[in-house]
Amino acid sequence: MTPQPSPEAGAAVKAADRAHVFHSWSAQDLIDPLAVAGAEGSYFWDYDGTRYLDFTSGLVFTNIGYQHPKVVAAIQEQAAKLTTFAPAFAVEARSEAARLIAERTPGDLDKIFFTNGGADAVEHAVRMARLHTGRPKVLSAYRSYHGGTQQAVNITGDPRRWANDSGSNGVARFWAPFLYRSRFYAETEEQECARALEHLETTIAFEGPGTIAAIILETIPGTAGIMVPPPGYLAGVRELCDKYGIVFILDEVMAGFGRTGEWFAADLFGVVPDLMTFAKGVNSGYVPLGGVAISQEIAATFGKRPYPGGLTYSGHPLACAAAVATIGVMAEEGIVENAKRLGESVVGPGLAELAARHPSVGEVRGVGMFWALELVRSRETREPLVPYNATGEANAPMAAFTAAAKRHGLWPFVNMNRTHIAPPCTATEAELKEGLAALDAALTAADEHTV
Repeated sequence: MTPQPSPEAGAAVKAADRAHVFHSWSAQDLIDPLAVAGAEGSYFWDYDGTRYLDFTSGLVFTNIGYQHPKVVAAIQEQAAKLTTFAPAFAVEARSEAARLIAERTPGDLDKIFFTNGGADAVEHAVRMARLHTGRPKVLSAYRSYHGGTQQAVNITGDPRRWANDSGSNGVARFWAPFLYRSRFYAETEEQECARALEHLETTIAFEGPGTIAAIILETIPGTAGIMVPPPGYLAGVRELCDKYGIVFILDEVMAGFGRTGEWFAADLFGVVPDLMTFAKGVNSGYVPLGGVAISQEIAATFGKRPYPGGLTYSGHPLACAAAVATIGVMAEEGIVENAKRLGESVVGPGLAELAARHPSVGEVRGVGMFWALELVRSRETREPLVPYNATGEANAPMAAFTAAAKRHGLWPFVNMNRTHIAPPCTATEAELKEGLAALDAALTAADEHTV
């Protein structure tokens, strides 16, 4: 679709937004939201007709791109048939979505509890773990993000938690592996894995194994930096959970449904958790939907004991119809395989070439359509391009990089001293090369701040 400029309409949209919309994670008077006129595939555009290649997939959820015609048609058909219905009933779209998801989840995660998004999926996974074990505590990693609701944000490890942290949510934290910025003085992946597991077991011991309901990890951390865990780490966590009777929760809200070149990132590591949360890519974000995939053992806990939780819109027919269509499209069009193939042949090698040319790139890491560039002032010292959680003038180098990317038609995903590369899993080789060229040009702005 060719965008048709309409500045007057854009101005009206912007004025209404600024007058009435309260934006998340923002100082309301300091933001300047772009008024979006439309989107299709890997692109979106504003009312001036400027088109951007979306390397963020929205908030890493449009795994099949914008406006896929088969999913749009499925939503329209479901709206004509049954727009909504209470969650206590068996509804075709809900049942079929659950069946298709369960077919793809690892192991025996065959029961699906639907939520409205990822944060409430985490809330309910934690609740299930606590009720199943009768224990109060949850262990989570410092470099993590699990959602913005009360329990989920308290489990989160990044700075978005700080202003919301009540300190009374039964959460203890540990360091997960990240060799580039190792907390364990490791020099190899093997050392990082072994020492991270030793640290975790020590944390379990000092917190009291009998008090810990669950360990929750993003299979591959998303906004925290796309740190792919070293071989053996997740299997080691699984063993520790089995040893101490702890529920293992994997958060696949961002990494699931093709993002890593597998249906779920857990498949990369051959690990089966007890509970797994999902959202985002399950229907490409077309209608809000999330959920918890539940093992047989935990599901059996609530076989004759009511589960004390629910949502008015759990398994909403429109959202579930979109999920059914999305999963079908992903299977029919080989979208998961596309993410894997182009991640290996285009994105990974392309980012490695950028790293060789730009001194601001300290590390490239990722898999499938899920990558990050760690930006630094010095490759030798690994000093971050901007300080941790920088704002204002301290964040100027990252702001300059972001602005440069947008000038070159690329909408970037930046967080602290990283830029993430998370295009739709349907992206073509030509689109990816276009994005890498724009990223190449934008990195010159970051290079100016290196030493």
